[in-house]
Amino acid sequence: MNQLPNLLTGPLPWLVLTFSAYLLAVWGYRRSNFHPLLIPVFTGVMLVVAVLMLTGTPYAVYREGVQWLTFLIGPATVALAVPLYAQRQRIAALWRPISLALLVGCVVGLLSAMGIAWALGGSWQTLVSLAPKSATIPIALPMAERLGGLPSLAAVAVAITGVAGTMMSAAWMRWLRIHDPAVQGFALGLTAHAIGTARGLQIHPTTGAFAALAMGLNGVATALAMPWVVALFEHWRQGA
Repeated sequence: MNQLPNLLTGPLPWLVLTFSAYLLAVWGYRRSNFHPLLIPVFTGVMLVVAVLMLTGTPYAVYREGVQWLTFLIGPATVALAVPLYAQRQRIAALWRPISLALLVGCVVGLLSAMGIAWALGGSWQTLVSLAPKSATIPIALPMAERLGGLPSLAAVAVAITGVAGTMMSAAWMRWLRIHDPAVQGFALGLTAHAIGTARGLQIHPTTGAFAALAMGLNGVATALAMPWVVALFEHWRQGA
């Protein structure tokens, strides 16, 4: 369909679209009694994508229109320090299991993505692009690009991981009988990064705090561990 340049110029229409889509998604999420398949991040994105497709608008135009929202990601991330500070005593008491869970989660996240892609015949570029899927986008994209992957593919992998992890988290927590908000939050942040953290903040303050902690720690751990894991996987792949 033809573009509508006269109607959809400037940042205001895209900001209005984004806020409206999110509010509508939140409304539907609550009306569905918080159904995991209707998390606002997923349904809101689908609404925005539908409008972009119907109007024939390139993503670059939309991205330029909502650059102020992108800027707010930084302050929002810093604001996560508030719930973390409130949980500082419990975090200090649990530093051993937190460290072990972080190590296992980071390495398994990297190896599982590369292993599945390799088993399905993916190229080396695809393997590297998918490896940092459990890290937040500001870390996953430069790490994938630095080691020979595609940032665009890495971004898609991160988004899918966050949405899928958040959708499935409630069922897995019930099945595994995990009721501790701290454990739930750390698992959410470790596997579903920012999207999981947003969900954790909706569930319980403790869940949100530990999700934010896991997201930050896993980002650092991924940046440190990914070059080693990729090198070891390549060495094993060549010898296999």
